[in-house]
Amino acid sequence: MASTPPRSDDNAVLPPDQPGLRKIIHVDMDAFFASVEQRDDPALQGKPVAVGGSGGRGVVAAASYEARKFGVRSAMPSVTAQRLCPDLIFVRPRFDAYKEASRQIRRVFEHYTPIIEPLSLDEAYLDVTEDRLGIGSATRIAQLIRQEIRAKTRLTASAGVSYNKFLAKLASDQNKPDGLCVIRPGEGAEFVAGLPIRRFHGVGPKAEERMQKLGIATGADLAAKDIAFLRAHFGSMADYLFRAARGIDLRAVAAHRVRKSVGGERTFSEDIGSGAALRETLETIIGIVWDRIEAAGAKGRTVTLKLKFTDFQIMTRSTSLPDYVSGKDAFAALARALLEAELPLRGPIRLMGLTLGNLEGAEEEKPPRDEAQLSLL
Repeated sequence: MASTPPRSDDNAVLPPDQPGLRKIIHVDMDAFFASVEQRDDPALQGKPVAVGGSGGRGVVAAASYEARKFGVRSAMPSVTAQRLCPDLIFVRPRFDAYKEASRQIRRVFEHYTPIIEPLSLDEAYLDVTEDRLGIGSATRIAQLIRQEIRAKTRLTASAGVSYNKFLAKLASDQNKPDGLCVIRPGEGAEFVAGLPIRRFHGVGPKAEERMQKLGIATGADLAAKDIAFLRAHFGSMADYLFRAARGIDLRAVAAHRVRKSVGGERTFSEDIGSGAALRETLETIIGIVWDRIEAAGAKGRTVTLKLKFTDFQIMTRSTSLPDYVSGKDAFAALARALLEAELPLRGPIRLMGLTLGNLEGAEEEKPPRDEAQLSLL
């Protein structure tokens, strides 16, 4: 079932009189780190650029759209990226520049609404159900935000407009780069029905393969499964999948959410189990996560290692310090110690992740427990 292309209309207003209906915008900057580098160095414009370390154990933190045409992606080992794109130009990250651009973008958001939920330096949800300027049209506000971001930062942003967060995030990715997509009330279920299941947040390559074997290739296929079937096969994720397949999301934009952790994870195209492969993967994730920690300016005391086995069981191990982790070397040493304490593993894994928790200003975290649950996130 193909989805009807969502329309983009300057005068679109999401009706405020329907219970629970909100006007949500998801703004996502286009290839943010790489775009900042191309903006600040004209010699890089129009060329394939990767932000990150080159060679050895370097990792791509971000890739320009010119590089993405060759298959270069964030979190990819730099040696792989260089092989895919021999002319790839590596640039060391400049987090001060990214944070300054992010602050400028945040001020643009605040011009229209105080209800902002940042997800990272380059991505945020905005609730404009009652906007500050009385514009009323979520679509028009999204257009104005994109125009203002371009004028003040010389960067482009894509935006999704809808009546909940799930759909707004899907919409922002629909017409990238420098695009706008609107999903109106009554259009959500049809829009989701035509999407490949891979577009659903949290469904990685292995989960997609597993769903394909169950006859689930699109949102429509997922919507055709009842809740009993989903709970039998996907455990705690069943309710999320059931609602998502119908375009339903009741979460509010959390304007005052305190970030409790910074992290990242990788789902593998092939399961890994050898000590050498696990250690190499961990080094890659350490680089990715520490870049995010620096970008967020985060200070934390707890390092947590997450492993997801091929049977979807999740194991977490953590260690905490009496004071904040002092730097990348200390973070890496703690992460390596957590992995080494578990080797050899009981079996191969399909996912590995790292987080820095107990962040400055957040509430004290409880020590994580082993989780024997099915999860696609």
